[in-house]
Amino acid sequence: MATKLEAMPVVAELERVLVDRAGSPEKPFLAAIEGRCGSGKSTLAAYLAARRGWSVIHADDFFLRPSQRTPERYAEPGGNLDRERFLEEVLVPLRSGRPVRYRPFDCRSMRLREAVSVTPTPVVLIEGSYSCHPLFRDFYDLRVFLTVDPETQAARILRRNGAEKAVLFASRWIPMEERYFQAFSVRERCDYVLDMSD
Repeated sequence: MATKLEAMPVVAELERVLVDRAGSPEKPFLAAIEGRCGSGKSTLAAYLAARRGWSVIHADDFFLRPSQRTPERYAEPGGNLDRERFLEEVLVPLRSGRPVRYRPFDCRSMRLREAVSVTPTPVVLIEGSYSCHPLFRDFYDLRVFLTVDPETQAARILRRNGAEKAVLFASRWIPMEERYFQAFSVRERCDYVLDMSD
């Protein structure tokens, strides 16, 4: 997919904007990369980070722990992200010019892993579903939304996660994600929209 990204004018434009608006490690430019699962959020963030040496933080590291997974929380649009921890451990320190340290949540073991530290760079990329929740919106300097057609999305999830988990994505995670997008007009509130369909 990296070759495809290199050939996309909108990706080159996005990179130019980020380079032009880069801050400093003490006051980084924060860019959120939000979008549909399977749209290439992690791939785009990794591509830009590799080219420029920018820091990346993954919203997936902040999914709810088992004790937090209540019906009430899941009923909230975007409720399956630990918003409180993400805000306290990532966004507030970054905006205060401090390094970030947090324990990523591991979906396989359903536990928090050992703590990781992220050193801010002039641009910090924050990628993942629910990263543009209204609670976080004002922390960002730029917001990007990646979309993908349903056929490409299904094929990528099947390839990445296997048949059993693909069923779970189709029946649970994608509908929750779409409800969140609609509830908060996430796509419409982003500065860039990139179609990452094959």
